Amino acid sequence: MSGALASIPSPSHGTLELGPLSLHVYGLLLAVGVVVAVWVTMVRWRQLGGDPSEILDSMVFVVICGVIGARLYHVMTDYQRFDHGHWADALKIWKGGLSIWGAVLGGAVGVAFVARRNRLSGLAIADCIAPGLFLAQAIGRWGNWFNQELFGKPTTAPWALEIAPDKRPPGYEAFETFHPTYLYECIWDLGAAGVVIWADRKFTLGHGRAFALYVMAYTAGRGWIEYLRIDTVEADDVFGLRLNVWTSIVLFVLATLYFVVVGRRHPGREESVWREGHGPPAEEGAETGEPEARRPAPGAGGGSSAATGAPAKDPRGDDG
Repeated sequence: MSGALASIPSPSHGTLELGPLSLHVYGLLLAVGVVVAVWVTMVRWRQLGGDPSEILDSMVFVVICGVIGARLYHVMTDYQRFDHGHWADALKIWKGGLSIWGAVLGGAVGVAFVARRNRLSGLAIADCIAPGLFLAQAIGRWGNWFNQELFGKPTTAPWALEIAPDKRPPGYEAFETFHPTYLYECIWDLGAAGVVIWADRKFTLGHGRAFALYVMAYTAGRGWIEYLRIDTVEADDVFGLRLNVWTSIVLFVLATLYFVVVGRRHPGREESVWREGHGPPAEEGAETGEPEARRPAPGAGGGSSAATGAPAKDPRGDDG
């Protein structure tokens, strides 16, 4: 029996059996999170005057870059898991082991490549992605619940999480319930998504500032949540803190500096979703005598959206 008066039970297994098929819930939740993030990004891109198909066509590549980056970061920082001939396990992402730091870095590389190739503003794309990232992370964290992983220190709080004996890390075998850090991060991510949407609407964020706010909000929460976790990692003690805590601190400071400096230099949003000096191919072609097919003005056909919080009027205007 659990030592807590009330507690959250953990699933006995992390798979969903559909006849002969055995589907890993962790992977399914990641897929759902990606779909939600892409949808939110498309809605926000359309409200900036962009064509949603530009986002849909490029997101597969960006997601692949993000997954590769997430796995590489995890393998490099927790390489001891794959020692002694287990390097093939590095490919088994459905068993967990995707780092958000690597995902953001890999995804940023993908966005930069796609934006340059399509002559779009990479910063505008990043701003559109920000709230969707939070929602995707909130959904994906429930995969940790199914896998009984990445939980926190022992606790007997009413919301304590029950962990099976074979899932408890060395030194914690006698404890039955732990902090459900997956739940803490899910709640934090949902609240932070709302903050980014509100701030984006209230202060007309642009030039990457909505994404910087995402980094600030996420690292602020990840820092204290990471401090609770007891899962073993190679860099578990770097000057008294886990590596991911230091990563949170450094990224928070850098994102804050970017938010302040860029806010002073470039208040408001970009004038166009296109990279500076570029425009839609049809408009550029008109200068050489090709038929002109102009894109609707930014915000045309927009309307408000509960999912993004964008105003019905031209989103580049001051919404007060």
